[in-house]
Amino acid sequence: MSTTKFGKKGWTPERIKDLNGKTFVITGTTSGTGFEAAKILLSKGAKVVMLNRNLQKAEATIATLKKELGNTINVTNIRMDLASQASVKEAASEVLKTVPQIDALMLNAAIAQVPKQTFTVDGVESQMGVNHYSNFLLQALLFPRIEASNGRIVTVGSMGYNLGIKTIQFDDLNWDKNYNPNGVYSQSKLAQIMTAYELQDKLKQAGITNVKTYACHPGASSTSLIKTSGSLLTRFIWQIMKLTPMVQSAEKGAYPELMCATEPDLDQAGFYGPTGKNYWTGPVGECKLEPHAKDKAVMQKLWRVSEDAVGIKWNV
Repeated sequence: MSTTKFGKKGWTPERIKDLNGKTFVITGTTSGTGFEAAKILLSKGAKVVMLNRNLQKAEATIATLKKELGNTINVTNIRMDLASQASVKEAASEVLKTVPQIDALMLNAAIAQVPKQTFTVDGVESQMGVNHYSNFLLQALLFPRIEASNGRIVTVGSMGYNLGIKTIQFDDLNWDKNYNPNGVYSQSKLAQIMTAYELQDKLKQAGITNVKTYACHPGASSTSLIKTSGSLLTRFIWQIMKLTPMVQSAEKGAYPELMCATEPDLDQAGFYGPTGKNYWTGPVGECKLEPHAKDKAVMQKLWRVSEDAVGIKWNV
């Protein structure tokens, strides 16, 4: 698809202007694309609030960032575990208390290809629970602050949305009957992407024009995502792939979410990421989104089901 707006090299962080006075809240920043996104935003003068579950890793990340960028950078961490809705609520409450402005909420953290069916503390399948329900909850809780800040919500999806069934398996959302690591990961990413576009529709209906919401994907990036939760075989294959040109750096994998968080006048209808073969690598621009990801009836039902799953009504 099109990268022409940004030239042959596609979008790059060189387009980001001075971000002094801007605040970005990012999930999952202790490694991979989240770390790289935080680093680039801080280098442009932004304030970054990281949301991570492991406090030791978060402290080490802050130390690394200060070593690389200087002690004057404005970066903090609030503990949040996406595998617990109570933890998400606590973190959101802390953000609302201590962060007066959110220019962009960047939903970067995820788990992938969990080998066997496992459940969060809330009793839901882990990939749907972490990747979709908790992100839905976090957006809903922080939305008033984002709206007051004329801010953005950036959903980091995955091309994996197109690798499983082409709808949401509403009759068995925990996948008790047909659990499959890749299939459920695909489902969780499809759910995330659908939420982004359903939110766009709800904002239009409500006449809210000062909040923008975007969906993007990082392509095939050299991160620890598979290493963290994938099976031994999946991890082995991924380690070999990382040595080939089929996989790009984590820094380049961060470009799509950075673009969605900072680029002025970016069309919300687009789906953004690397535009090369299979959308794995290449210049960052707009990618084709398959029609099933915008199936309106499914999107509306998913919203209602998600509200029930997290126990709140998100009335936009």
